[in-house]
Amino acid sequence: MHEPESKLEKVFEAPADLLEEGIELVEKGEKVIVSKKPFALAKEYWNTLGPGLVTGASDDDPSGIATYSQTGAKYGFQLLWLSWVTFPLMAVVQEMCAKIGVVTGHGLAANIRHRYHKWTLYLITSLLFVANTFNIGADLGAMAKGVQLVFPNVSFMLLIIGFGLSCLLLQIFTTYARYAKYLKYLAFVLLAYVFSALMTHINWGVVLHSAVIPTIVWSKDQIFLICAILGTTISPYLFFWQTSQEVEEQNLQGKENALHWKRDVSPKTMKHVKADVWSGMFFSNVVMFFIIAACAATLFSNGVTDITSAADAAIALRPFAGDSAYFLFAVGIVGTGMLAIPVLAGSTSYAISESFGWRHGLYRKLKEARAFYGVIIVSVVIGILLNFVGIDPIKALIYSAVANAIIAPVILVFIVRISSNKAIMGEHVSGGVAKTMAWGTIVLMAISGIAAIWAMF
Repeated sequence: MHEPESKLEKVFEAPADLLEEGIELVEKGEKVIVSKKPFALAKEYWNTLGPGLVTGASDDDPSGIATYSQTGAKYGFQLLWLSWVTFPLMAVVQEMCAKIGVVTGHGLAANIRHRYHKWTLYLITSLLFVANTFNIGADLGAMAKGVQLVFPNVSFMLLIIGFGLSCLLLQIFTTYARYAKYLKYLAFVLLAYVFSALMTHINWGVVLHSAVIPTIVWSKDQIFLICAILGTTISPYLFFWQTSQEVEEQNLQGKENALHWKRDVSPKTMKHVKADVWSGMFFSNVVMFFIIAACAATLFSNGVTDITSAADAAIALRPFAGDSAYFLFAVGIVGTGMLAIPVLAGSTSYAISESFGWRHGLYRKLKEARAFYGVIIVSVVIGILLNFVGIDPIKALIYSAVANAIIAPVILVFIVRISSNKAIMGEHVSGGVAKTMAWGTIVLMAISGIAAIWAMF
């Protein structure tokens, strides 16, 4: 009879299988410690990331990049503290949205429609359509300008149409499983802004001081810019996208949607959801931090304060940060646009389709959800046309910001009420700390909306 040669063999009959999965066996005295190798841990963590990472990354779209670039160019490092102040606020809200999707099996609009007055939802989705469509138009224009930074002779018109059609074709004709991976990996393009910042000469002592100690100049321009930052980080389209993507993910795993959904969500699933959301929001705000820092260290320090777009920021950076930073900024504009436009169009379609009870979902084929994909097509096509009718993209973003400022606090109220309802959420109801932070966010966004409208006049 074979005698085991070690305690490892005694405890595990087939350690080779475990080692293939990244399990590391370490014998210490009488104990056998089972741990995972670093690569296996990293792979497991990567696999937990999905809707939260994509949502966070899409928040740094070309419009957001323009806002953050303008912040650094105009006020230097002064407003860096907003990167960490907004992080927990947006993470708490997005986690609530994610839990609503996982627990109920419905998107945010569907949950609101089932429990509240429909006219409120119709108003919200109408404003969301307007805001997102203007944003799509501005992002398409920014992407075209980004390409022209590297290839100046390429037709602006062809670029706009090409990018718009590419986003549509990918969203409509690619399977959700493959499309979700595409969006997930595309999030890496945001690292371009981290690298571009590291290529500049930054006084990290000043950076840390500005990041830790909040300061504000009580001027209309700065108040409006702060409101714009809040609007682009805690934005309504992210609420709808996050909730619906969690439903899509559950469908991808073979769970049934809609009426027969059960609230028997495992603690492990919720742990993964939280890790995904908070990781995505952290990534988003880290990128925001480095964009502001890069523009503060180069543009503000050299008196270049007139930045109105992401392309302007790239051009202005070139003399001070070099060709590499210029190129990375240009690549980032295109990459973030390819990520954000499907999210903007998709969130609009989820909201409208759920409001009217239409069949919806990116996991469905075109013939199974014509109205759902029809909204996506209309939204992107109008966004394309906005670039050819003489509408100033900066004004388009202002209109978008105002629309978001009006609807964000209202949607947030619904999110908090639904996530705090034990009859809906069961054991996954939001806790006291989360609710307090969420209500504080509602007050802050309401004040921000009023201040943004006031600052415009």
